[in-house]
Amino acid sequence: MSKKVYKDKTIMRSRMMIVFFLFFLVFLGLSIRLGYIMVVKSSEYKKKAINQWTSVVRIDPKRGNILDRYGNELAISANVYRVDLDLNTLRDYMTKKKISDKEVASKLASALALDEKEILNKINKTINGKKIAASILVRRIEKDKADKVRDLNIDGVVISGDSKRYYPNGNFLAHVLGHTNSDGKGLTGVELVYDEYLKGKSGKKISETDSKRKDLPYSISKYESPIDGYDIVLTVDQMIQHFAEKAADQALKDNKAKAVTIMIMDPNNGEILALVNKPDYDPNNPWEEDLTYDELQQKWRNRAVSDTFEPGSIFKVVTATAAISEKVVVPSKYRIVCNGAKKVANRIIHCWKRTGHGSEDFVDILKNSCNVGFMDLGEKLGAEKLNKYISKFGFGKKTGIDLNGEAGGIIKPTKTITVSDLATISFGQTNTVSCIQYLTAFNTIANGGKWIRPHVMKKVVRNLEGKEILYKEYDKKDETQVIDKGVADELRGYLEKVISEGGGRKAFIDGYHIAGKTGTAQKVIDGKYAPAKYISSFAGMAPASNPKISVMISIDEPDPSNYYAGQIATVVAKQVFYDVFNYMALKPDASGEEIAKSLLKDVVVPEIRGMKKEEALKILKDSNVTAEIEGSGAIIKDVSPKPGYTVKENSKIILYTGSDGNYNKEVVVPNLVGCTKENAIKILKDLGLKVQFTGQGLVSEQSIDPGKKVYKGAIINLELSVIGD
Repeated sequence: MSKKVYKDKTIMRSRMMIVFFLFFLVFLGLSIRLGYIMVVKSSEYKKKAINQWTSVVRIDPKRGNILDRYGNELAISANVYRVDLDLNTLRDYMTKKKISDKEVASKLASALALDEKEILNKINKTINGKKIAASILVRRIEKDKADKVRDLNIDGVVISGDSKRYYPNGNFLAHVLGHTNSDGKGLTGVELVYDEYLKGKSGKKISETDSKRKDLPYSISKYESPIDGYDIVLTVDQMIQHFAEKAADQALKDNKAKAVTIMIMDPNNGEILALVNKPDYDPNNPWEEDLTYDELQQKWRNRAVSDTFEPGSIFKVVTATAAISEKVVVPSKYRIVCNGAKKVANRIIHCWKRTGHGSEDFVDILKNSCNVGFMDLGEKLGAEKLNKYISKFGFGKKTGIDLNGEAGGIIKPTKTITVSDLATISFGQTNTVSCIQYLTAFNTIANGGKWIRPHVMKKVVRNLEGKEILYKEYDKKDETQVIDKGVADELRGYLEKVISEGGGRKAFIDGYHIAGKTGTAQKVIDGKYAPAKYISSFAGMAPASNPKISVMISIDEPDPSNYYAGQIATVVAKQVFYDVFNYMALKPDASGEEIAKSLLKDVVVPEIRGMKKEEALKILKDSNVTAEIEGSGAIIKDVSPKPGYTVKENSKIILYTGSDGNYNKEVVVPNLVGCTKENAIKILKDLGLKVQFTGQGLVSEQSIDPGKKVYKGAIINLELSVIGD
């Protein structure tokens, strides 16, 4: 063999070895890579593969209903539809059919009554420069729209079941029920607090699909049924809530107020029978487009639970309870003289009645809501004992009510209370409370001294084939005896006199025994008492001897010309009590005729003498007074009773007619005590009487007694007092 041939073979062999070695390296690399893929990455790629050929559809459960205590539906979920976009499939469809994204968006917009541009943005949406694979187009649509989309037969447009939350009664009980977000999750109220029971558990359907994400025939699929949510049965009585809603709407309008809150409870078990805040909102449409997020939060805010205020004179109930419990006074022997003010340290603190109440016993200081009397009780108690009862009643801490956003209020610590603080705390200033805190504390007087946690949930149930299955009852009442039963019973008797004889007289209903307390407090804004801004409050219970209901009325920033609780909050309470008494069939002591009469408004007989008969009858009709005419003349000569007398609505007065306008110029001086300055001027002007005022506030005294006859043109001197109750 020649050297050349040998050399060629050697080179060829070397090359073959190199090539073989390279192939070996490639094969080894591929084997390692294949082993890595098949062994190390097996589970990951298997998961990806399964995801590619399987479709997992989440099936939402039906959210549980919210019901009143008698099973009336307050919040329900209805079956509707949703439309989702499988964008990879949709893009393939558009390529095969040679149609543009604008055409698809136009068809969908027409079927769903949506904005075409908004749909186009969803079809072409990207994240980090990459087109997304799926998108929610629209949720909670009705069947007719879903059918229109289905008829378009567009691959990648997926229609499936959905549920929508409905509140059949609109704004009714809005702040208690709350509302959900677009995914059906509770955001506020009962919807939020009991979301874990209401939401249920999602199901799912797993199936094998082709490249167009359509189910393959004869493929293996798995279906897990959703578990619907539990129903929440509330303590609320729909009828009593209706009474509260009606009264709150009227109070808001009549008093030109910023807000009104009404709460009604069963004081014996902490159940809330009604709770309303006005203004409110519609949970069916909580996201009002013209409002900012902060404004929406304010509308959703449950003011009865979340807002605190200086309580004013309603807090005197706490001071009175502490004084009796600690035996710093013996009510039957207590006596004090109110001269209209009391010097505390270097400060003069006035009573609401600047001229003073004179000599008073214990019941009198409650009836008159005398600041001087309660400053005396506070001084006798001292800061430590008074704060002990403030804490016992639950002030300064949350009640634990099963509604979101509760505020704890602010109670001044004992060690920082000055002599001046002690005086103001005793009659309801300095500290802050919420409506729910106060009514819960007030309930201890009603139920014999027990503090019971307030709540709106009665029980959690599941409805199976029309049969209610109990899952859970409310069991967090934390009932605690905080004051002696005898003290509570005694105080109820005193509070009944506040209604029958004292500052709460406008809440009195003949034949029923109501106990309560009024309070008018100047609002604190930015750390200062704001001029002409008040909160007028009333708390009451009935029947006084064994209360079945308790009521809290709060009117925030009423018309500053008439803001006194004894004048406005009591009127609201009277109507609420009467409606509830009738509904609960509570038997009165008086006859139906007497009760009906006590509910009628007082009307001052107007001056109609000298007027033509038709004009006079119209004025009487506008005043809700009927007339009986004697004589055939065209002019009113005289009336009985005389102008100025106070009669009840629907009363009948007698009109004497004649042919001319000459008549006796005598009129009767009306009872003006409690009137605003504006109302007093109008009444006297209509009667032809003149008036002079001293002081500020409501009419507290008049120079000529009611019922006395005077001639037109006479001057009536009226004394006004700034009432702090």
